[in-house]
Amino acid sequence: MTVPSDLFDPPSSTAPERSPRRQPKSAEAFRTISEVAQELEVPQHVLRFWESRFPQVRPLKRAGGRRYYRPDDVVLLRRIRQCLYDQGYTIKGVQKLLREGALRSDAPPPRPPAPAATARGKEGVGRAALMELRRELTELRDLLKKRGR
Repeated sequence: MTVPSDLFDPPSSTAPERSPRRQPKSAEAFRTISEVAQELEVPQHVLRFWESRFPQVRPLKRAGGRRYYRPDDVVLLRRIRQCLYDQGYTIKGVQKLLREGALRSDAPPPRPPAPAATARGKEGVGRAALMELRRELTELRDLLKKRGR
C-alpha cells in the first residue's frame, strides 16, 4: 500500500489562518469558572466552595451544571479573595462584611481585622494567661515527681 506524498505536506496557504489567541472578552461578558479561576488565581474548587459559603455569589447555571459568572459576581469574588487572602479575614468575617454591606463595589475596601486577644504575644491578657498556665503546669509536674519517688 502506498501513502500519498501530500499527506505529510503542510496545509496549503489558501486555508483560512486561525489565530492561536482569542479576542479578549468585553467587560460585560459572562465568564466561565475556568476563566474566573485563572483571573483570580484560585482553583475552581475554591470558587465552588465560596458559592456554598457566600449566597451573594450566584453564577448562572446552564444545562449540565456549567457555571457562568456575571461581571458583578467576578467583582464580588475578587473582593472576597482580597479579604481572605490579602487581609487575613476568616470565612465568618467575610460573611459578616457581606451582611453589613461592606463589600459592595462602591464601598471602600474593609480594614483588616484586629488581632485576637490571645494572639497579642508579649503584652496584654494573652501573656498573663500563659504565665499562669505555665505556673500551674510546673506545680503539677513537681507534684507528680514527688508521688513517683
